[in-house]
This record gives sequence, C-alpha cells and structure tokens, in this order.
Amino acid sequence: MQHPMNESPEPATAGADAGPSAPKVAVVIAGGSGIGAAVVRELAGHGWRVAALSPSGRAQALAESLGGVGVTGSNRSTADLQAVVDLALERYGRLDAVVNGSGHGASGPVLELTDEQWEDGMNAFLMNVVRMSRIVTPRFLDSGGGSIVNISTSSPWEPNARYPVSATFRAALASFTKLYSDEYGPHGIRMNNVLPGFTKEDPASVPPEWTARIPLRRAAGTHEIAGVVRFLAGGESSYVTGQNIRVDGGVTRAV
Repeated sequence: MQHPMNESPEPATAGADAGPSAPKVAVVIAGGSGIGAAVVRELAGHGWRVAALSPSGRAQALAESLGGVGVTGSNRSTADLQAVVDLALERYGRLDAVVNGSGHGASGPVLELTDEQWEDGMNAFLMNVVRMSRIVTPRFLDSGGGSIVNISTSSPWEPNARYPVSATFRAALASFTKLYSDEYGPHGIRMNNVLPGFTKEDPASVPPEWTARIPLRRAAGTHEIAGVVRFLAGGESSYVTGQNIRVDGGVTRAV
C-alpha cells in the first residue's frame, strides 16, 4: 500500500467541513478504471469530494486530478480499506457514502476452479463489503447516517457461466445487504447494490450482434451506471435501502 501525496485542497482541520452545507464526501473502492473510474468522475462532477482506492494507482491519480485524494491498495486488505477511509476523514472531516467495487474474478467450469480462486472471490466480492462495513458503520452511527453502494453484477439470480465465482458471491452479497439494511436502517444507514449488465466506456463500439438479446439493443456506458450510483449515494434516494437495482437494459428475465 502506498499512502497518498496531494497538495490540494488544503487538509481540513478537525470538524471544519462537518456542517450540513459542506460538500459531501465519498470513498470509492476500485475507482481506477471502468465503472469505478466513472463513479469517481460522476461524483466529483457533482460537487462531491472523493477519496479513491485501486491496486494500480490509477484511482489515486484520477481522484487527485479532480481535486480529491487517493490510496494505492487492495479491496481485499482491511488495512488498505481503513487507510482510504482515514484519509477521507483526515482531509475532509466527514464521510457520507462509500462505493464498493471490484472486478469479475476467475472464470471456468465450476469444478475446475481451485480453492484459492473461490477464496479470492469471497474476499473480492463479499468480504470486501463486510470489512468496509465494519470500518465505516461506527462513523455513520456517530454522524446520524450514511450510504453504502456496492457494484455487483446482473447475474446473482441468473448466474453467468463465464463468471461463476462472481455470480456465487454476489448472490451472497445480496443476502448480506438485506441483513445489513434491516439492522442499520433504523439508524439512517442505507445499503444498496447496483447490478450492471453489459457495460463499456464506449458503448457505440460494441457490434449489434453482441447486444441482440438486450431489449435496448445496446451496451450501457459506464457513465450511465455511475449516475445510478450517485443517486443511491445521495439524499435523493433517502427511502431506498436493501435493494438490488438492475441497470442492464432489460436483459434479466427474472421478475
């Protein structure tokens, strides 16, 4: 893990930005590329202050280029998750939302995947959220509320054979999300999952034959997923919790 170096903006003194009119602050995990990077841009573009994390360093660089801060580290590491939350609080004096992201995980026939691949998927897709929740829930309890948004997948209930590890543990994530929202909803803390379908930074580059099964007949742009994440992170969605929001162009058949 590399700790950040960023000269701007000036570090906040304790409580300096804690007033209700201060800009909202979000931590974005896996914010270096794809949907995660689009979330960093979306939030920063709407006035949020962002602290971002990814193992490549791209999230840190992106956040800093937009006036935020970042940490280079892994969503599998409790220490790295703690570091980016601590950074956000030290720099801005508050935390309003956390966005948890990750990749696709191992692919292959289910019985050919190794124990290590399954365990890595559990850490990347389920325990990352559990660990982050342990870190931020006490802070949200102290401040009277907060929002956690998890980037999931469109296939928890219609598993995609290409990504068996992801589908398995994100189905578990849906159960965890319901249990968490039941327990912490009375305290004003919300948790929701976003379930993206076929998503590309440039959806126009996707050939029509690849999207023939999607009712909207196109892929999503990463910015479209990011807009839903911003909605769930902020106050406009104040009565939404424990939900799995499909943003898949209608491809999922389950009612």
